[in-house]
Amino acid sequence: MRVEILGCSGGIGGNGMRTTSLLIDDDILIDAGTGVGDLPLARLAKIDHVFITHAHLDHIACLPLMIDSVGDMRSTPLTMHATPATLEIIRKHIFNWHIWPDFSVIPTPERAFLRFATLEPGQPVEIGQRSITPLPAAHTVPAVGYAVRNHASGASLAFSGDTCICPPLWEAVNRIAQLRYLIIEAAFANRDRELALLSKHLCPSLLLEELQHLQGRPEVLITHAKPGQLEEIAAEIAAEIAAGDSVHRPHMLAAGTVLEF
Repeated sequence: MRVEILGCSGGIGGNGMRTTSLLIDDDILIDAGTGVGDLPLARLAKIDHVFITHAHLDHIACLPLMIDSVGDMRSTPLTMHATPATLEIIRKHIFNWHIWPDFSVIPTPERAFLRFATLEPGQPVEIGQRSITPLPAAHTVPAVGYAVRNHASGASLAFSGDTCICPPLWEAVNRIAQLRYLIIEAAFANRDRELALLSKHLCPSLLLEELQHLQGRPEVLITHAKPGQLEEIAAEIAAEIAAGDSVHRPHMLAAGTVLEF
C-alpha cells in the first residue's frame, strides 16, 4: 500500500503549503484539502472513494471542484464516505445548489457523478485488500480519524484528523495491529495552548501529553501546523524530545512524503 501526502498544512501561503489530503494508492482519498488541486486530471479521474474526517473547509475544499472537473470522465460515481453528521453538514451547506450544485443528482439521479455513503464508528469499509475504519476524534464539529490497514502485509496506519484531548482515540489506536505510522496533528505552538484547547486542536505540549497513552512504537508524524508557526512547532517538539520528555520521536510531516506499508 502506498500513501502519498498531497497536503498536511493547517493553512495556505505558498512554499508547498497545501491543506490536508492523503492519497492511498491511486483510488482512495482521505480528506480533500487544497493538496488535491495539484493532481492532473488523469489522476483525479482515478479516485473512486473520498473519506472525509470532518466538514471544515481545509479538509473538503477540493471535493466540489474535483467532482465538477472529472465527473463526466468517469463511468461510475465518486463515493464520498462520512459519518451521518458530517454528511448532513456537507449536503446542507455545500451541495445545496447555492454554494455548489448537487452532484448526487447530476446529470440524473440514476447516473449521478457523486454518491454518499454513511460510515459507522468502528466499522471498517473494505476496498480490495484494504480497509478504512473510523477512529474517535474530539473537535469543534463532528469528526473522526481513520485507521488504514493493508490486508496483504497486515500493517496499518492511523490518522487522527483534527482532534484535541481524546481518550477514546488512544483506546482505539492501541488496539490496531502492526501499527506502522501514526499521523497526528499539532496545529498551534505552545504559546497558543489555550487557543488550541478552545478550538480543539493540539500544540506540542498537549501532543506529548497525549502520546503518553500510545502503547506501541509507530513512527509518529506531525500534521496540520499553522503555516506561520511551523518552524516554532517543530522546534518545540525537538526540544521536548531532547529533554527526554517522550519515549516517542515525533517529527514533522511534509507534503510529497510517500509512506509504504
